[in-house]
Amino acid sequence: MGKARRELVADEAVVLGAGDRPGPPPLRFEVADGGRMALRQGERILLLGRVEAWNQGVYLQRYEGYRPPLPPVRSAAMQGAVNWVHTYARWLDEAREGPLHDSRWHLRARNQFPPYVWHAEDFIRHWPTCHLDWSGKGWHGVVPLRPLSPPDAGRVKAYRKHARDGTLAPVLLWWVTALDGWLLLDGHDRAVAALAEGRAPPCVVLTRLPEDEDWRRTADEVTEGHRKRLDRPAARPAASGVEGQQETMLRTYADTLAGLPYREARTRSWPLPGGAPAWDVLAAAAMFEFPRD
Repeated sequence: MGKARRELVADEAVVLGAGDRPGPPPLRFEVADGGRMALRQGERILLLGRVEAWNQGVYLQRYEGYRPPLPPVRSAAMQGAVNWVHTYARWLDEAREGPLHDSRWHLRARNQFPPYVWHAEDFIRHWPTCHLDWSGKGWHGVVPLRPLSPPDAGRVKAYRKHARDGTLAPVLLWWVTALDGWLLLDGHDRAVAALAEGRAPPCVVLTRLPEDEDWRRTADEVTEGHRKRLDRPAARPAASGVEGQQETMLRTYADTLAGLPYREARTRSWPLPGGAPAWDVLAAAAMFEFPRD
């Protein structure tokens, strides 16, 4: 497994160009017909899900056995000046059971979320089953991959002091389009600690970015559309007030092009071995039942 090519975007953002990683990654989503999905880590099934009719949501069943891709964050490390985005990027690149595959990946710090993400039902606190409701304007919540510790657990209590002091290491979230939300990859106890102190956890967010050929194809389409707009009679220099309009159009065009390489891409998935029948066997073995469609 080769080292990922690193592109420095900012102090709190980095792009990894992962290569030499053929085939599915150790931590991956697999899908089958009928809205069936599974999250697998190596040979272990960590999550089964099935999308409701009319895409109203998805029912999930989770299983214990998840192993975070990052090493434990020691209390002493949180006392120093650490660039957590770059540290997590390096750890993910070296992880043996992580989600990285051949693609471009964006890691960035994010500390501001809509209030419902962490402080309402969209942070899934109960285990192991849950329902993600897509019937409104999407979901955008957080799914933990192991049972949450109580706020008075020993490790959580130690992290709560860091939360009060502002030295708590961020949790790691993975944006998964199949869920319309985030998976909590690392920092379950840190998340509980921050919330117990009335604060949203500091976060590093992992998303997949479009491949070079994809965003360049979109750039060509945007450029052609921009050229056609400039060719319209109303955009020609003789038209009244056109100089300001052209400046606005040029600025919009430049901003659009600059953002294309960093737009979120869909989370990749792989075919589930055995397809829908194999998924049904897994679900039946777990006594996992969905409402009738």
